Amino acid sequence: MPTTSPAARSAGDTSYADVTASDASLRRFLHGLPGVDTVGLEARAAALGTRSIKTTAKAYAIDLAISMIDLTTLEGSDTPSKVRALGAKGAHPDPTDRTTPTVAALCVYPDMVATAKEAVAGTGIRVASVATAFPAGRTSLAVKLADTEDAIAAGADEIDMVIDRGAFLSGRYLKVYEEIREVRAACGDRARLKVIFETGELSTYDNIRRASWLGMLAGADFIKTSTGKVGVNATPANTLLMLEAVRDFRALHGEQVGVKPAGGIRTSKDAIKFLVLVNETVGEDWLSNDWFRFGASSLLNDLLMQRQKLATGRYSGPDYVTVD
Repeated sequence: MPTTSPAARSAGDTSYADVTASDASLRRFLHGLPGVDTVGLEARAAALGTRSIKTTAKAYAIDLAISMIDLTTLEGSDTPSKVRALGAKGAHPDPTDRTTPTVAALCVYPDMVATAKEAVAGTGIRVASVATAFPAGRTSLAVKLADTEDAIAAGADEIDMVIDRGAFLSGRYLKVYEEIREVRAACGDRARLKVIFETGELSTYDNIRRASWLGMLAGADFIKTSTGKVGVNATPANTLLMLEAVRDFRALHGEQVGVKPAGGIRTSKDAIKFLVLVNETVGEDWLSNDWFRFGASSLLNDLLMQRQKLATGRYSGPDYVTVD
């Protein structure tokens, strides 16, 4: 388990001072990380995806996946009634079976946080909010911090921030680091921070590895693949790479960081493949919603249908689950 808090890292833990002292030192560190073996990474992700899970283990995996979902609505058409309905679904995913786990969190825009908080009151479900000018992140730091503060003031338990991909891709790593650190400081002990890289825009696996270490050095509680707003989102390979990064980071620094794949994970089969990646790469310490999440909306429906099939022996079909 963690021995140093993310808040301590963001406050300037001296063990990181040399690495983060300047753009040059940070660039030297990030570009000194081992290069990613693309063929090996994709082959391992594909091989782990062929693992077969049956009966009792499958039922356990489905319930675990449900408990790890950040049930998400991030549309311009979001309304309070939609958020309240989603909160009700997260609290009682299958109204006919109260043994069904609740989801981990409800993820909404900052202006919907208060509604979401009210909708899940007393359920133990957290409220997560995308902030920092999601999904592009193209605004001033002052606006990003105000966005974060507004969400937390409204009751957000978690903040999902986006990095400035333009700054990252142009090599201005210190700017990205300092923005994450400032948002981490704004969260303090009031909210956990998930840092979104938008892996589909980072172009290379080496960049994903660098972004992972940059986010962890700056104080991320979670590192997250994607916004779900671009063509390429979470994949087994990029998630495996991020899992390897958090594993290596804990081995070196004694601090545990969570991982959240988001976007494009729609079926039980997909979710179970990701859980196998977690188990085989970082182990049981990450097999809880404290350390692993799915950013999803439609995934829950398929998990519920598969859960019903295991319980009844027949496939109920989509009409037996609520439509988001």
